[in-house]
Amino acid sequence: MRYIAINDHFDTIDPNSTDNDVAGIKNWFNEFFAKDTSRKIRAVQKAKGEQGIPLTTNVPFGYRKDPEDRTKWVVDEAAAPVVKRIFNLCMEGRGPMQIAKLLQAEQVLNPTAYKRREGINTPSLETADPYHWNPNTVVHILERREYTGCTVNFKTYTNSIWDKKQRETPIEKQAVFYNTHPAIIEQEVFDKVQEIRKQRHRRTKTGKSSLFSGMVYCADCGAKMRYCTTNYFEKRQDHFVCASYRSNTGTCSAHFIRAVVLEELVWMHMKTVISYVTRHEAHFRTVMEHRLQLSSEEAVRGHKKRLAQAERRLGELDRLFIRIYEDNVAGKLSDERFALMSKTYEDEQAQLKVEIQTLQQEIEVQERQIENLEQFIQRVHKYEDLQEMTPYALRELVKGIYIEAPDKSSGKRRQGIRISYDLVGFIPVNELMKQETA
Repeated sequence: MRYIAINDHFDTIDPNSTDNDVAGIKNWFNEFFAKDTSRKIRAVQKAKGEQGIPLTTNVPFGYRKDPEDRTKWVVDEAAAPVVKRIFNLCMEGRGPMQIAKLLQAEQVLNPTAYKRREGINTPSLETADPYHWNPNTVVHILERREYTGCTVNFKTYTNSIWDKKQRETPIEKQAVFYNTHPAIIEQEVFDKVQEIRKQRHRRTKTGKSSLFSGMVYCADCGAKMRYCTTNYFEKRQDHFVCASYRSNTGTCSAHFIRAVVLEELVWMHMKTVISYVTRHEAHFRTVMEHRLQLSSEEAVRGHKKRLAQAERRLGELDRLFIRIYEDNVAGKLSDERFALMSKTYEDEQAQLKVEIQTLQQEIEVQERQIENLEQFIQRVHKYEDLQEMTPYALRELVKGIYIEAPDKSSGKRRQGIRISYDLVGFIPVNELMKQETA
């Protein structure tokens, strides 16, 4: 009689079995126990994750584990200012590469070097230069939601114990728990940075950049305005021109504005808005609430109408798919035709699902307009004593600047601009000023 040790006890094996049979049985049991152990570990991790306990063993740069409770995070007073600086630089319009170079020039320890110096465990390999910052490190910090004080679990997953490749979990399926630890970055600043990150723009060959880069648009065609400069230009010669304009052969006319003029006009408009809001907050709120309510009601009606149409069509596609499947099984529809039609329906379904999700988000945004107005007023109050336009103030208050075609009817060139403010859109400054003087 032959025996095989299984889980610290002995089970019998058929005496007629070969060595290969025994090896196969051993492999089967090893695989069984590996799977069973994996399931148990996953179950424990899932339970912890659903309770809001951070699953990551590597605490983000800027935090440390609480000595009294290792499942909690506390702010690292030495590293947190670096994180804040990175977000502030992004708010000022600097990209990851620029931020990385600036931190390196200022001899700021990168996260890996800092953690190793402090005796904090980290899986990252130490760089030869402890002050070298990789732009990807900056991007990772800028995109990490945990800096707003929340815990994010189940950000990645693996298919099985045999497939160790980590895959990104869709954001909507990640588990987010708010206010689990002190925030380093305010939520509105984090959201604004994500918006700025989407406004990527090409740097000029000269290396010069404008604080308005990525924010200026043509009022007629909606294209971005290109920042134009050379090493031979004086500052007053730098300008923005519509990207669709190509020496009068493009799809748009010559929308053009000098950067110094744009700065003067935007600052004048911002000063007026800040002054009016701080002096006549109640009236500003009343006027804007009325405008936002009218615009949001119209937008919501349009979105809900299209949403109903999309959802109706999605239901129709489900029924059509069932019908062609039944026809294919019954032999009324060939396999080739079925494959072609099902692919067409599936593609349309995928597009509709994306559109439905976008419409639902738009409706939610429109319905939060009054809440956004209050948030905007609070932002403005932060700049009551602002003496000059700063990149941070510009990015926090302004969402987009639209350059109109020049008006030469009076014999002089007059350049009009329209400014869309973050959270509230266009503010009727002239209308408000007339009411003030009436």
